[in-house]
Amino acid sequence: MKEITVRGQTIRENAVDRVVSYFAPERALRRLQSRAVMSVLGSWPGASYSRRQTSQWKPWAWDADTDIVFDLNTLRSRSRDLVRGNPLAGGAIETNQVNVVGPGLSLQARLNRDILTLTDEQADAWEAAAELEWKLFFESREVDCARTLNGNEIANLVFRSTLESGDCFTNLPRFARGATPYRLRLQVIEADRVSNEDGKADRFGLVQGVEKDDNGAPVRYHIQDQHPGMMLPGSAAKRTWTKIDAWGAKTGLPNILHHFRPRRPGQTRGVPYLAPVIEQLKMIDRYSEAELMAAVISSMFTVFIKSGTGEMPMPMQPTTETGASASDTDLKLAAGAIVGLRPGEDIEVADPKRPNSAFDPFFLAITRQIGIALGIPYEVLIKHFTSSYSAARAALLDAWKHFTTWRTWLVSSFYQPVYEVFLYEAIASGRLAAPGFFADPLVRMAYCGARWIGPSPGQINPTDEVSAAEKRIGLALSTRAEETAALTGGDFETNLRQIRKEKAALEKAGIPWAPAAKAATEKPGSEEDEDVEERRSKKREERP
Repeated sequence: MKEITVRGQTIRENAVDRVVSYFAPERALRRLQSRAVMSVLGSWPGASYSRRQTSQWKPWAWDADTDIVFDLNTLRSRSRDLVRGNPLAGGAIETNQVNVVGPGLSLQARLNRDILTLTDEQADAWEAAAELEWKLFFESREVDCARTLNGNEIANLVFRSTLESGDCFTNLPRFARGATPYRLRLQVIEADRVSNEDGKADRFGLVQGVEKDDNGAPVRYHIQDQHPGMMLPGSAAKRTWTKIDAWGAKTGLPNILHHFRPRRPGQTRGVPYLAPVIEQLKMIDRYSEAELMAAVISSMFTVFIKSGTGEMPMPMQPTTETGASASDTDLKLAAGAIVGLRPGEDIEVADPKRPNSAFDPFFLAITRQIGIALGIPYEVLIKHFTSSYSAARAALLDAWKHFTTWRTWLVSSFYQPVYEVFLYEAIASGRLAAPGFFADPLVRMAYCGARWIGPSPGQINPTDEVSAAEKRIGLALSTRAEETAALTGGDFETNLRQIRKEKAALEKAGIPWAPAAKAATEKPGSEEDEDVEERRSKKREERP
């Protein structure tokens, strides 16, 4: 029998090949060669339909929107339901919110001094004035259309809504109200309200209420005037929609901010953060409920009396008696009690064997998988730090990369665009002076420079963290401003002014000013330093 081996696959002559070879040997050879070539064209096992593991796996290669829009409403509702009732899902959202936004991000205006040709004194004065005006605008509840939240609280709502629903929108209307000199307002719109008018089907250029041009850029948003799930008395029987242009015709400023993180090119709407693990979260939730119920039932000590008659005995009551007989009219449970049974009767104790000793390892194994999908180490996800110092620190550092990425996204999606629209109004109204702001885009960019400071990651060992920061500053690898923001989330210049104030107050009161601790006198890299660091590392590893 003829055969050909290509890349480890052996192609043997079959019955048809033998018949063909009898009448046309050259054609039979070409046929065998062609079969060998066809066998290696699909050399990826993951793309094979002949393997048992993948024979029924036939996903469609749809575009980003087609892959999403049909499942989006279900994903949103299930994601929100999990956040409301599942501790793991709710904890994942809360952990992200606390570390990414927390009490909010503070502005540090940063002009491009080279482009604007300003002296340091002029730039410092302008930045201080801009930060003060920003606080006047952003920290007031007048910034909210509903007069409920201040700016940082709105940022928390935007971030949380984006995680739960996949995306959300911030409307930027302008109208005068209250004592604030600014007309700009913020209105958070939940994802469900942006939809096609009257439930029309999606089409090219209009997907889930987002109207786009031929380049894929948003042109207009179709916003339902009330939430489609509004069922309270007094809600409108007929739904209406408002269409808002994405950009202002005269100013070019955004009228609406769309907050979401695209996963594929051409994606129009966002997918909930929990979408990849919704099934696992629900199943682990049901498993936890079942184990909890089993543990509760096992705590109810139950005795079954087996008898020939099958009659129901009297309910058992606790007692201090130590003797009883089958003829008693009441049955009781007591410590050390001896009960006589009738002939043929026996007892059986219900023992569901709970708590289940295998529950915790299984739960942690699934939690690790969920943490991988969500980008959060499971130690941080479930607040479970029982390993070594090095492992705990590695988990926190890895989680902080995830939080920093989300914070960068939040700055570019919410904080910075709102700040730029605010600056436009502040400068147009004369509250801030910025020559050339409206005439030159490069000058405008120079004025809009900003840095946003949020919560710091904290320190497991503050002494080592501060020592490392001191070395980075000494080697010119970092600045005091950067280290202050990283270690405490504070502002170095604000701290410096406060330190001067405190020093002057102490000297006035006759209290000596305590200078900062002096650096160690040993030379960097000495054997003594290495011995100390080695002892510290061993102690950390020995910690439970």
